[in-house]
Amino acid sequence: MNAIQVAHRETKNWADRVALMMVRLLRFGMDTATGYTHAKGSITPKRDPNQKALSQNRGWFAMNERKWLVRMLFLESVAGVPGMVAASVRHLHSLRRLKRDNGWIETLLEEAYNERMHLLTFMKMAEPGWFMKFMILGAQGVFYNSFFLSYLMSPRICHRFVGFLEEEAVLTYTRAIADIDAGKLPKWEKLEAPEIAVRYWNMPEGHRSMRDLLLYIRADEAKHREVNHTLGNLEQKTDPNPFVSEYEDPSRPHPNKSIDNIKATGWERKEVM
Repeated sequence: MNAIQVAHRETKNWADRVALMMVRLLRFGMDTATGYTHAKGSITPKRDPNQKALSQNRGWFAMNERKWLVRMLFLESVAGVPGMVAASVRHLHSLRRLKRDNGWIETLLEEAYNERMHLLTFMKMAEPGWFMKFMILGAQGVFYNSFFLSYLMSPRICHRFVGFLEEEAVLTYTRAIADIDAGKLPKWEKLEAPEIAVRYWNMPEGHRSMRDLLLYIRADEAKHREVNHTLGNLEQKTDPNPFVSEYEDPSRPHPNKSIDNIKATGWERKEVM
């Protein structure tokens, strides 16, 4: 999990550019709503008095434990929507056509459930106020319906959108981990993960800190990044889901459900078909 890296898939066509533009717009709104700000620059992985840490914000704009939790709660309340929407659309499409879905629905539902577990974990650490709940309600109403209509029109763009969104999630959690390592979040240095997280990820004794929890969640987001960028490369109606497929030569690198051999920018169609 420590090997997970921040990565970005370069846009290759107009559809990719549309997806990236929408993610940047959503990112701006989310940053504004949660009061998130972070200095640009390379990530400082460990506390080092001779280096400048990633967060150089001061005073009102400083990211503290409470602001990080608010951002993570809002992020996960949004992140749990795409997988469920995509799975429901593909489920109904399968019923209408009286044909199988080639394994996509299972992976999409797993993603939605995983994002929901992230949210439930953070809710054990901070109860959102009425204003945050109102914002989540409004954001979910707009985002769910927008994503539903978008998925009907172009599932490929939607999967690319989610891939770019998960890139931002990996970046966010990487920055939070860097802030812990830099000593900027002292309340989290000895904070234990909630019991719901310990059970869900089977966190071993001695590896149940807040930092360990963020490593698990970041690994999940990195997997979603890989999955959605890969699905965005496929023929949406005919190609099987490469993450649940069996391969003629299993010794060759190929997509799977674990974070082993993870490909941050997704697998190209020619690599998996």
